[in-house]
Amino acid sequence: MPAPAAPSGRERAGHRDLTQGPILKTLLAFSATTLLSNVLQSLNGSVNSVWVGRMLGEDALAATANANVVMFLVFAGVFGFGMAATIKVGQAFGAGNIDAARRTFGTALGLCVGLSMLVAVAGWIWAPALLRLMATPGEVFSLALAYLRVIFVSVPAAMITVMVGMGLRGAGDSQTSLRFMILSVVLDVALNPMLIAGIGPFPRMGIAGSALSTAIASFVSMAALLFYVYARNLPLRLKGAEIRYLIPRRDELRYILTKGLPMGVQMLMISMAGVIMVGLVNREGAMVSAAYGASLQLWNYLQMPALAISAAVSAMAAQAIGAGLPDRLGRITRAGIGLNVAMTGAMTALLLLFDRPVLELFLGAGSPAVELARHIQYLAIWTYILFGVTIVFFGTMRAGGVVIAPLVILGITMYPIRLGFYALAHKTLGQDALWLAFPISSSVSTLLAGLAYRQRGWREKARVVPPDECAEETQADSDSSGRMVPAL
Repeated sequence: MPAPAAPSGRERAGHRDLTQGPILKTLLAFSATTLLSNVLQSLNGSVNSVWVGRMLGEDALAATANANVVMFLVFAGVFGFGMAATIKVGQAFGAGNIDAARRTFGTALGLCVGLSMLVAVAGWIWAPALLRLMATPGEVFSLALAYLRVIFVSVPAAMITVMVGMGLRGAGDSQTSLRFMILSVVLDVALNPMLIAGIGPFPRMGIAGSALSTAIASFVSMAALLFYVYARNLPLRLKGAEIRYLIPRRDELRYILTKGLPMGVQMLMISMAGVIMVGLVNREGAMVSAAYGASLQLWNYLQMPALAISAAVSAMAAQAIGAGLPDRLGRITRAGIGLNVAMTGAMTALLLLFDRPVLELFLGAGSPAVELARHIQYLAIWTYILFGVTIVFFGTMRAGGVVIAPLVILGITMYPIRLGFYALAHKTLGQDALWLAFPISSSVSTLLAGLAYRQRGWREKARVVPPDECAEETQADSDSSGRMVPAL
């Protein structure tokens, strides 16, 4: 009987062969962890919004929506560096060079700590100016300021937790960060009503209590994660002389900045578009802002299947290109589009069928903002079906090394198309110009992405991109949708 074949280098490194087996089944299995992480992340924000909206009212909910868009902008600027570090950590582990992985991780973490401290201090000082820039309504301003300033205090803990989690993912460990995300979610959800209303031994803090619960959960989760990393002696822990790796090395820093800046720029571009839209919404008044904030919470969930499936498509396409399987490349893309349309379409239909009770969770049964939020759903919710198709095209092209086309297409559709439509149609359509700008810009984005995908040139010149890198770059496409932290 012949001896079993030795495992390939890819299998030894903990990577999965995505060039074999049924495509649809592989897509579903590969995207499950990413989807679960993002669902948990958004559930945290949604439950907190329910507490704020029901216990403090519409103005407080509008305030959190304004603050969360600002925080997404802050995190987006750093996430690109984390993505780049994840890629290099994964490559170092694949080569069996743990010391190189620790050097890269140390540089990324040191950079993250320094930047997060600067952000926390600058954010506390400049929070009023940021809210004024977004035209935050007067009745919401003081609430948003109190919330945002406390949230800025939690930035270092949140960024360190995210960076450690991304490093662990590069080492092939996606479960550890998921466990501590669950811890953070449970703490935040439980503490929110207690600190808002002053239940038990806690003081009554109002909206600042909601922010403080997030800060406490962030610091506890960070401390527990770091303790776990060292207690279990996980490969990325830094000890003894390795502590000096936290001082960024020039060569490591050059790689992280070179690879991370394009992804960071894309995320900043998307989040800035979100800031501009919130500013336009704020000009319509506090009730409109509250209705939009509740709508954003629902849109969080609509884009999750698309992001998870697109990351899986990208990783599978990278391996198909590397294995010289062009026919499989097309089938992967078609399967990803079909799965996205089916899942996002089904979720869209369910949300439209049950929109009133879901929106009342955030706004309260008697709120006049509920009907406005329902109107927003009918006009704008379709954008996420198109969004799913677009980022599958982007994911496949990135697997062949195409990075400029997605950036250009998103820049065109989010600025001259979306904002241009609003500027031209606002006098005629009023508020509806805001909501219709979403599906209009997404339609153009899908069309342009499809045309770019159909070009033969990128296939002929396709270079093999590591699957982990493709999956990370796909997350740069995520819309802020009222979240505080980009998709992981």
